[in-house]
Amino acid sequence: MSFENLAVVTRGGIHTITIKRPAKLNALNRQTLQELYAAVIDASGDDKVRVIVLTGAGDKAFVAGADISEIREQSPLEARSFSQFGQNLMSMIQSLDKPVIAAINGYALGGGMELALACHLRVASTTARLGLPEVKLGIMPGFGGTQRLVRLAGSTLALELALGGEPITAERAYELGLVNRVVAADELENAVQALAKPLVAAAPEAVRGILQATLQGAEINLEAGLALETARFALCCATEDMQEGTSAFLDKRPAEFKGR
Repeated sequence: MSFENLAVVTRGGIHTITIKRPAKLNALNRQTLQELYAAVIDASGDDKVRVIVLTGAGDKAFVAGADISEIREQSPLEARSFSQFGQNLMSMIQSLDKPVIAAINGYALGGGMELALACHLRVASTTARLGLPEVKLGIMPGFGGTQRLVRLAGSTLALELALGGEPITAERAYELGLVNRVVAADELENAVQALAKPLVAAAPEAVRGILQATLQGAEINLEAGLALETARFALCCATEDMQEGTSAFLDKRPAEFKGR
């Protein structure tokens, strides 16, 4: 697939989608959201892709937010549609059965932070800044920021960031559990690769089960979550990869998973 606002490349099972609107600090307009939706759906259906990485072009921004010039001209009905489409994209990313890593290489504000929060894992450079500044524009987060942030960090922090509108440093985001790792800007790509490569080598059914049981299980009661875990565990035990993994462990050799 070809895109105007994205660059897409797959190497060694790692599928990197780069949002490239550097003149707009990679802001998300409707076209970019539509292209991102199509690119992620395409990657999710490709068996050669084991891990998806989302990042922004240049060294200033991951995604600096939604495109304010476009938002300013929307009617309330158009704004509702824009918000719903953005929410659908973020929910689709979060519900994927392949790991999605956000490589946060700069500003992740508004829609950019919401996109990062929808990813399963987040690696930030020391130059990154994360925040929900919409209140300063007379609006509020519309792509799921209020909901995902409160689930990740609790209502106290969610309200502080959304009501105050001030961004936080990557180090502060790490302290709050919003990102997994913080590295120097020139080490970001290597850090993402180091996180992604073991996931590429892992058994796909086990990865799918962990993603579903962890993320969906967090939204239901404990008994239902345990039942979901048991069901996914049983599915893993029906695979050739389980036989390979357990045999490799007993034989004291590396496992070679085939996705079967």
